[in-house]
Amino acid sequence: MGGKSMTLDGVTEYVRSGMTVGIGGWGSRRKPMAMVRELLRSDVEDLTLVTFGGPEVGLLCAAGKVRRVIYGFVTLDTIPLDPHFRAAREGGRVEITEYDEGMFVASLRAGANRLSFLPTRSGLESDVLLMNPELKTVASPYDDDVYIAVPAVRPDVSLLHLNRSDTLGNGQFLGPDPYFDDLFAMASDKTLLSVEKIVDTEDLTATERSTSLLISRMFVNGVIEAPNGAHFTSCDPDYGRDEAFQRHYAQSAQDEVSWKQFRETFLTGDEASYHEAVRAFHRATEKESA
Repeated sequence: MGGKSMTLDGVTEYVRSGMTVGIGGWGSRRKPMAMVRELLRSDVEDLTLVTFGGPEVGLLCAAGKVRRVIYGFVTLDTIPLDPHFRAAREGGRVEITEYDEGMFVASLRAGANRLSFLPTRSGLESDVLLMNPELKTVASPYDDDVYIAVPAVRPDVSLLHLNRSDTLGNGQFLGPDPYFDDLFAMASDKTLLSVEKIVDTEDLTATERSTSLLISRMFVNGVIEAPNGAHFTSCDPDYGRDEAFQRHYAQSAQDEVSWKQFRETFLTGDEASYHEAVRAFHRATEKESA
């Protein structure tokens, strides 16, 4: 299709071992899961993830690809905790930097503005400072206020998923919330954008408001058309979260035998194989409940 369009197998040309990787979306909502699955198929490891985390964190931790996670939370929304991340954290297998949500956004804003830090009241008088003793405070030059100086986060590359884009990288969200994907794009050295559908530029605003254009092409390096690419998270209004499959994911994490079966069924093939396995899962589930 020209422009910046690329295929999923090009993700590892941008994401390499040891990198800091931003992942957009929010919890179990509009996550770039197709690109995450591509990382699972690769030999990439030793990653630092920056995210309002969801199942991408758990999957990458379970695969042993994560060294550190910088996050505001990690949740599956309707399931409070991702079981793989919980196990990795409790077992000390990953380093963590856990921020208050406001602090996390401040770190993204600092990175997006190419600042070394931003002052914020978020986290003051809380255990965030005890959990992150490296954080420093800064005195206001104008009054007696004191703020937390949240260091900027600058991902080497960020992975985002939106509803639509053109081949130039102008990304459009059609759901109720942009989350903070635009900050991830601006804070990162490079950005890869997967979308449900690539359309002509003029079609982006033919029937939708111009304010739905969230990501500017100037921040995007590659665009991937990946229908159902956020599965099993939601991508409203195109589709909601696959709650049955998410429960299956969480339940499969409870023991090694179940997780091995899940991994072999859903994560060993290519993206087309994944979606076919998901369809087979739903057919079997419907048959059992009939």
